[in-house]
Amino acid sequence: MENVLRPLLVVGGSVLIALLVGWAADLLLRRAAERHRETPLWEQLRRCRTPLLLVMLGASLRGSFRQIHWHALDGHEDDIGRLLTLVLIGAGAWLVVRIAAAAVETSYAKYAAASHDPARLRRVRTQVSLTMRIVTAVVGVIAAAAMLLTLPGMRSVGTSMLASAGLIGIVAGIAAQSTLGNLFAGFQIAFGDMVRIGDTVVVDGEWGVIDEVTLTFLTVRTWDERRITMPVSYFTSRPFENWSRGGAQMTGTVFFQLDHSAPVDAMRTKLRELLRECPAWDGRDWSLAVTDTTPTTIEVRAVATAKDANDIWSLRVTVREQLIRWLAEHHPYALPRVATAPAPTAAPEKRPRDLLTKDGRIPRAGLG
Repeated sequence: MENVLRPLLVVGGSVLIALLVGWAADLLLRRAAERHRETPLWEQLRRCRTPLLLVMLGASLRGSFRQIHWHALDGHEDDIGRLLTLVLIGAGAWLVVRIAAAAVETSYAKYAAASHDPARLRRVRTQVSLTMRIVTAVVGVIAAAAMLLTLPGMRSVGTSMLASAGLIGIVAGIAAQSTLGNLFAGFQIAFGDMVRIGDTVVVDGEWGVIDEVTLTFLTVRTWDERRITMPVSYFTSRPFENWSRGGAQMTGTVFFQLDHSAPVDAMRTKLRELLRECPAWDGRDWSLAVTDTTPTTIEVRAVATAKDANDIWSLRVTVREQLIRWLAEHHPYALPRVATAPAPTAAPEKRPRDLLTKDGRIPRAGLG
């Protein structure tokens, strides 16, 4: 009977202790969140309940599992203790990452509530995202190293690796040159304010919005919902267009190829009417002028402004569609035409054979 009750008491007591500590911590955090609603930290820390329970459970079992005295575990105490240590290290790393994420998200939430600059807010968001990835990577590496050190077979491997750290570092540096380049490029993007999450960019002929930024790659979401993944070193070594840099306001142009008889003044008046009715126009500026001419057509350029890249696209489409429709309905002669009349041909020249008489002789007049 004791062989059954003792394991139940030890395991059940460890589970009960972990649940009580988790319940008490959650209760305190809930009360703190209700008292300080202006600070989201306490609500964010409530997300740490699961890793906290694993830490408490692992610590309780690690300290009390040898009191079970169950014959089935004889000879396996070291393996069980090592397994519980691995669980405890992993749960502790998870808990540290959750606490760091709660602190970082709280700081960002406070900054977002106080800031009214969208560009600066996107920059801070990019830095926060990359900082959390760095913290997660560092904690993960430390946790993995601690787990390896608990395994007896890995200690000698670690010692030999430390002894040859210089050679391994040189080889790894040469082999991972591109990876390290992307890593440092990620730091440069995060803290150099080159590109931010939410920026509108044109990369390699593709127009899109920065959707994700990591230490090694960057994702661009195009207008047709495709995702283009590019190494961050691309943005530090090649030129690209950032339409959100220095403000989101933009100026768009629409070009028309028209006949020389096109009513430019009437088009200018119609453009002003269209812009007043278009919600995408921000009212800052507009113009219409003839910018080029060819023997068959003239080039007319319409210019209008909008508050961001999405509105400038809608504005250009609307102006192009409405002006072409207006010209087709009221001034069809202004649209470019292709001449289809046959070209005049010269009279055919007489060949020497045509100068011969019917009997094949050359007339005397032809002898000159």
